[in-house]
Amino acid sequence: MASFFKNLFKSDAPPKATNFLEFLGADMHAHVLPSLDDGADSMTQALAMVQEMKQLGYRKLILTPHIMGDFYKNTPDGIRAKLAELIQALQQQEIAIELACAAEYYLDEWFVQKLDDKEPLLTFGDNYVLFETSFINEPMRFQDIIFKIKSNGYTPVLAHPERYSYLYNRWNSLAEWHENHVLFQVNLNSLVGYYGPEAKRRAEKLLQNKMIDFVGTDAHSEKHIRVLQKLAGSSTFEKLRQLPLRNQAL
Repeated sequence: MASFFKNLFKSDAPPKATNFLEFLGADMHAHVLPSLDDGADSMTQALAMVQEMKQLGYRKLILTPHIMGDFYKNTPDGIRAKLAELIQALQQQEIAIELACAAEYYLDEWFVQKLDDKEPLLTFGDNYVLFETSFINEPMRFQDIIFKIKSNGYTPVLAHPERYSYLYNRWNSLAEWHENHVLFQVNLNSLVGYYGPEAKRRAEKLLQNKMIDFVGTDAHSEKHIRVLQKLAGSSTFEKLRQLPLRNQAL
């Protein structure tokens, strides 16, 4: 009788994969710092996200809130202060993982002004600067801005190039940018189709052409982290493991 009830309530869901992202070492794109942007909205949610990311195998998280003109008015001091709060909360919960912070800069006039003013930017690793553009419209003077970033001593890292619709029919532009030393960071969830079929196709083509320098969760919530489970054990995941990803050196 006991075995009957055990089988009756047995879940058909596959076992949850853990530690399968351990080979990456670090995630360098996540919106976990609470109440700074459209990511975690509370310390409780931030702690839950960190715990789940640790279970995936990450030893280090580089947290990257949006900095976007007059919409997300985050500053380096404000981001560092929130990081210190999260580290303290993790210590109280006895959750051991290394945390650091950078930012995801939006390519707008405010960002260009920071470059012109030589304002120190939040970076990660070897002076990498993570930036994004509009998803729909190509930024004006893109090459000029990239030149400014490099002239200020930074290495530009374009966040999720597979998701920009203005590039969907312009593979040559992507290839040219990468050849000109703009590094590419692909979202892991793009590889499982979370952002739609076109983003998935683009991510897979970048993978096939070995044009992925970093991968990130771009996690804004626990949902984004749980979707990553679909990647475990896939043929795409095995191809990803063969790339010399820069996450491993962070």
